[in-house]
Amino acid sequence: MATTKASEKQAPAESRRAARGGTGEKSTRRQNAEKGFVASKELSAHLQAVLVDLIELAMQGKQAHWNVIGRNFRDTHRQLDEIIEAAREFSDTVAERMRALHAVPDGRSDVVAATTTLPEYPQGEIDTTETVDLITVRLEAVVHTMRDVHDDVDEADPTSADILHAIIEKLEQFAWMVSAENRKPATRG
Repeated sequence: MATTKASEKQAPAESRRAARGGTGEKSTRRQNAEKGFVASKELSAHLQAVLVDLIELAMQGKQAHWNVIGRNFRDTHRQLDEIIEAAREFSDTVAERMRALHAVPDGRSDVVAATTTLPEYPQGEIDTTETVDLITVRLEAVVHTMRDVHDDVDEADPTSADILHAIIEKLEQFAWMVSAENRKPATRG
């Protein structure tokens, strides 16, 4: 196919400069050329808060997974794997939603550690009974973060709120199932 002189012309210098990835600097006209809904700073901050808690849940779940010991070890160990896998998938969904809204997710370890609402997970071997309680608290903490930002997210972007709904449903189910390991039956009246 023959090219014409017009197609061989280069674009003006300002539109062909190298993109500055990862610096937070203003992008060139060729970057982010897609159009669409752009998240407000508040919406971005709310989704970021959810993201860091989900990342931390996956990390703490892995810590628990490696160090759980005691009665019902195998079931607890496997259930932790399910929670970890779900938390990783949920964090990816939230981060990709942020990118679709032209927000920049930040999952760096220092950011996660500095901004998560989850309490620090204890070091060392932990009995299954205590592990169940510790993981239940963390599942409920993530749900609390999501419920705390939900109304503002729903007002700004119902589609993002729908994502939160699905995640809340699953995390609450995990919390119920995990905590049932240590619960006693209600007294019959």
